[in-house]
Amino acid sequence: MLSKKGAKYFFLIGTLFFGMIFVGLTYDTLKQVPKLTRAENLTPQVIHGKNLFDKNNCMGCHTLLGEGAYYAPELTKVYETKGPDWIKAMLVDPEQVYPGARKMVKYNMSPEDQEAMVAFLKWVSEIDTNGYPAKPVNQ
Repeated sequence: MLSKKGAKYFFLIGTLFFGMIFVGLTYDTLKQVPKLTRAENLTPQVIHGKNLFDKNNCMGCHTLLGEGAYYAPELTKVYETKGPDWIKAMLVDPEQVYPGARKMVKYNMSPEDQEAMVAFLKWVSEIDTNGYPAKPVNQ
């Protein structure tokens, strides 16, 4: 059994030790962020797409990288799974893509805005997410 003084030192040394581990792991993670996110691919068009994503409150229905609402599909890998033409079609007229099935807002985006949104979703799909979201199991 530890004395009060021994318990105090045990607590302080343990806290300091694990605090240093936490700081080291945080530093390592922050050092890897530019490589994992492919920050060098951030173009003005991608940034404009992100601004459109925020302005139109897409996260009010969709999730992106696991964050957002769960009403509509996850968009992290939508560029890989559906492609740019499908994304543009959904932005222009979701009712035409899924007649009678979708309740997505019909956006009046210019062709430049559509290209920016596609560029943003392409950039997001290239982020190294360590396997998130998991690929669906074929049944």
